[in-house]
Amino acid sequence: MQSKSPFRKWLQKEGSAYAFLSIYWLLFIIFIIVPVLAALALSFTFFDTIQPPEFIGLRNYISLITQDDTFMKYVLPNTIQFAVIVGPGGYALAFMLAWVLAQLPKLPRTIFALILYSPSMTAGVAMAVVWKSLFSGDQTGYLNSFLMGLRLIQEPIQWLQSPQYLMPIMIVVTLWSSMGIGFLAMLAGILEINPELYEAAAIDGLNSRWQEIFFITIPSMKPQMLFGAVMSIVGTFQAGAIGVTLSGSNPTPRYAGQLIVNHIEDYGFLRYEMGYAAAVSVVLLLMVLFFTRISNRLFGSEA
Repeated sequence: MQSKSPFRKWLQKEGSAYAFLSIYWLLFIIFIIVPVLAALALSFTFFDTIQPPEFIGLRNYISLITQDDTFMKYVLPNTIQFAVIVGPGGYALAFMLAWVLAQLPKLPRTIFALILYSPSMTAGVAMAVVWKSLFSGDQTGYLNSFLMGLRLIQEPIQWLQSPQYLMPIMIVVTLWSSMGIGFLAMLAGILEINPELYEAAAIDGLNSRWQEIFFITIPSMKPQMLFGAVMSIVGTFQAGAIGVTLSGSNPTPRYAGQLIVNHIEDYGFLRYEMGYAAAVSVVLLLMVLFFTRISNRLFGSEA
């Protein structure tokens, strides 16, 4: 009887697993790898969607750094300010809320988790209905009506058209809708921790909740913390639609809420400078990769 070749043995043992993975890899290559490579290639060209791309080398990147005053004066500082507040703030808020919910019985925990998670699913509708009504610039806006009723202001404030207020409102709305899949992953991670670890820690001398969080909870759920950090970073840097949706214009009033994503949309889909927009998107990708790398160093496995 002829014995099976090593390849046939491997195919029978591992073939089904690789067949299932091949579908994912095919979709990943088509919808992730190919667009990223296309954006990288277009970033070295002048492309106006009408004429074929013309190779211009590093000119787009040089223009971005040395000639794009809007990017350096408004977009980059706004993005850094927005990311520094919303990223760590939303991440810490998600962890603390997940920890508080983990202390509750199952039924109220499920109800409150659904309440906190629902804004992330309805953020677009809520911005158009709730937040724009709340911060409406006329006297019928809820906030203006409330403040005028208390005689704190004499005339309506244009909340969403004022450079002074637009960025703080964007931060509040983003934090409100930041309890997404990362929040659920943290909640699941906390619930999976073995209670015996806390009992052993209490015997060893841990006598406060804060010590339990830093010495037991966080080290025991590093994979969930890493996943939450990555989701927070990606969500923060792609949240450019908030300023445009709230203000109703791109660019936002006096560029007060202009983020990198808005800058890409402005040049790519309004001015049709696709090559330059691709260069900006590559810079955004590098920023996301940089902060993701930091998160991986903090919460990644040592193995």
